[in-house]
Amino acid sequence: MNFAFKLLTGAVATALLPLGAVAQSMSPMRAEVSSFTDSFAVRVYPANPYKHRIRIEVKVYDQDFNEVKGAVASPATFTLGAQFARPVTVMVPFDGESNRKVRICTESVPFPGQTTRIKAQVCGKFLGKRL
Repeated sequence: MNFAFKLLTGAVATALLPLGAVAQSMSPMRAEVSSFTDSFAVRVYPANPYKHRIRIEVKVYDQDFNEVKGAVASPATFTLGAQFARPVTVMVPFDGESNRKVRICTESVPFPGQTTRIKAQVCGKFLGKRL
């Protein structure tokens, strides 16, 4: 009986393993962009691999994860349907620098009233070069 219970527990754990491996994603995760203007643009594609909709916020941070003032994501906040991805355009100012390294992050925000309160974050590294 004890062996059968261990075997059943192992089988259930193995069957559930692929479910835990699914995660929110964003592409591309790295890019280098050249620009002639005072800002540079990056297009990212947040994706929802889950079977339910999620609420997404796109934010821009510097190397130390401080929010970049003046950066604009369009759209910055939206609901992403199950197993769907959509483009988001992000404009980042150079702030007088010739190069700027930033992290663009896709953050899932729990819906109010849901039992899950986990806020997932996926970030990519981007380098803007002013020509």
